[in-house]
Amino acid sequence: MWFFAALTAFSLCPAPGGCLGSGRDAQCAGAVAVQKRIDCHPQPGASQDACEARGCTWCATDVANAPWCFFPEDSPFGYSLGGNAEKTAKGWRVPLTKRQASSLFGKDISPVILEVDRQRFEVPLRIDSPGVTSDEASYDVEFTDDSSLPDVIHYLQITTTVPSTSVYGFGEHEHPSFKHSMDFVTYGMFSRDQAPTPLANLYGVHPFYMCVEADSNAHGVLLLNSNAQDVSLSPNPSLTFRTIGGILDFYVFLGPTPENVVQQYTEAIGRPHMPAYWSLGFHLSRWGYGSIDVLKKTVDRMHYYDIPYDVQHLDIDYMERRLDFTYDKVNYAGLPEYIQQLKKEGMHNVMILDPFITKDEEPGTYRPYDLGEEMGVWVNNSDGVTPAVGKAWPPGDSVFPDYTNPRTVEWWTQMCLEFKDVLDYDGIWIDMNEPSNFLRGQYPGCAVNDINNPPYVPSISDRSLAQKTLCPDSKTYLGEHYNTHSLFGWSQTAPTFHVAQQATGKRAFVLSRSTFVGSGKYGGHWLGDNFSRWKDMHQSVIGILEFNLFGIPYIGADICGFNYNTTYELCLRWMQLGSFYPFSRNHNADRSSLPSPRTASLAARRYSLLPYLYTLFFESHVHGSTVVRSLMHDTWIRNYATVAAPLSKIPLFIRGGYILPEQAPATTTTKSRLNPFGLIIALDEQGEASGSLFWDDGDSIGKPAFQLFFFPPPPPLPESQLLGTRDLFPCLLPKDTFNLMAGRRLHSSLQDIPATP
Repeated sequence: MWFFAALTAFSLCPAPGGCLGSGRDAQCAGAVAVQKRIDCHPQPGASQDACEARGCTWCATDVANAPWCFFPEDSPFGYSLGGNAEKTAKGWRVPLTKRQASSLFGKDISPVILEVDRQRFEVPLRIDSPGVTSDEASYDVEFTDDSSLPDVIHYLQITTTVPSTSVYGFGEHEHPSFKHSMDFVTYGMFSRDQAPTPLANLYGVHPFYMCVEADSNAHGVLLLNSNAQDVSLSPNPSLTFRTIGGILDFYVFLGPTPENVVQQYTEAIGRPHMPAYWSLGFHLSRWGYGSIDVLKKTVDRMHYYDIPYDVQHLDIDYMERRLDFTYDKVNYAGLPEYIQQLKKEGMHNVMILDPFITKDEEPGTYRPYDLGEEMGVWVNNSDGVTPAVGKAWPPGDSVFPDYTNPRTVEWWTQMCLEFKDVLDYDGIWIDMNEPSNFLRGQYPGCAVNDINNPPYVPSISDRSLAQKTLCPDSKTYLGEHYNTHSLFGWSQTAPTFHVAQQATGKRAFVLSRSTFVGSGKYGGHWLGDNFSRWKDMHQSVIGILEFNLFGIPYIGADICGFNYNTTYELCLRWMQLGSFYPFSRNHNADRSSLPSPRTASLAARRYSLLPYLYTLFFESHVHGSTVVRSLMHDTWIRNYATVAAPLSKIPLFIRGGYILPEQAPATTTTKSRLNPFGLIIALDEQGEASGSLFWDDGDSIGKPAFQLFFFPPPPPLPESQLLGTRDLFPCLLPKDTFNLMAGRRLHSSLQDIPATP
């Protein structure tokens, strides 16, 4: 169950005294308890004079990161009830009026109505509401006249208490732990071309969190807002959201289990796409092969060591002078033919495409620019007419497609279809789509105005909205870049998914660096330009868990690290871990050393478990379940044990009561899908186990598919009653497919389930 509230102003703060932590700072009589402080000067440069001029309280404290300038309990800011709350078909309509004339940044709005204000920007993601409120709601609504919410044209703030300190989510960041610290930590959200850095805003924006309460019940909350924003986590415990545009559009998902929360969330924003079976194989990539000869030697080396390996990626060095929709006919001469050779060997390939297009080729010689200029598909300057011009990888200067424009989708579709006739790709990797620009804004620089320099800039890198991207007052089809910046990658992913599906006639493979709420419906993600460090390997687990909460389960990190040189031990351990990533790819940077192929030999374990992983993705696609989840999603009896973990092995535990389908591995999924199946049966304390297998042809759209369930029978069954695989899958599976890996007899049931695209 989930419900939503679309708000222009609303406060979830409880009455004074209702928060956890009541001790007051001994240094400041009458001051708010440190745990309950809400920052009144969130931008840099706070001083006692500036603080008190705002009508706020200044009190130093030795508590790390706690604000010294904070709202008093009798704060003059925010709003109070301006009349009676009115019950409507979908919820409530509540009038609010400003308390006093005090203002943080000026231009406060009053009165305010608790409902959608159509004059402000709203994220164009359709989330269907129930239409009317439920007669038997699992929640209560209470109004108290104690809100503290500043609301100006370029500033919205709301604070809510949470029932526990077990808070997860918010992204995209490099978080030190899956469960967040609540010790006055602030995270900014605004898509940025930036390698993983602590506390920095990274490639995507996901203003979603989950809170697990003391009784193990969980709920989730989404703030559907694409403007630059930040959230502060305080030990009260409370959360303070600040955004500089749009509306406060909150959706609450009531669980009650963590898995239920994710299922309800993806029901609202879109279920994750169903990946092709081959895309679960091992991927290899490098920025800087430099030539087709080096590429061929790399592929041959993998085959020489019989390393399971399905997908070869090609980074921007395959292009002619880094121009999209081209390939280097000198250094990569024969590439189209080589791609066909790999396909005959059962392999697949993925081509990278960047979002910027050079404008400085000779007229008539570069079709992507010429056609785009003719169709008017670029992001424009503030005049809404002339294209915004920046600098990126291609020679000369570049323009930027506006994927929120339907004409741009037509242009992109046409270019991708034409490119398919040049290089027969199986998938598309869209990079740099934050969007990245190597300048601070476009030429000749950003104008001085409230759009480019708003009164408050959230806690993002450089406190700049234009750094490494376009000026906020640039114009897109949906409005100012100020509002749509973080939607760039999201708006590119869906049309790329559709054209990849159209071009190949199979399930689409789309890998996007920038993501937003709902991106998982059309594509996967990797955790960006990480580093060859033990810390990065550890934090990849956190990022993968978080993106499963965000509804993007096809997620992985660059195994062995993208930047810096790896070591044999680090790369070996990372390959052991990466064999269990949903998206398993080794990718490194130009000039980084190549990892030893011996470290990749562990991919065989992954391939043996691909039927199980594929089944998990089916459950995610149909029901919205996570593919990778933390232990909080299940009730566990804590037990500790020490096990040997020599360098050559990674300990793998299987929970009792489950049956895992497996299949004999091979060097590609094309070959492994022909091999016999097996069952790994881990009995629980009652001596029982259950499991399931989803199976189809692996990449077709809308073809019949089957799901097989394995259950322990009530009485022991004679051997003759066990179903043979040929009885179940006479067309799809080879003879003598299943081998029982434990002594437990099973019976099976079969469901006919139509596959969805």
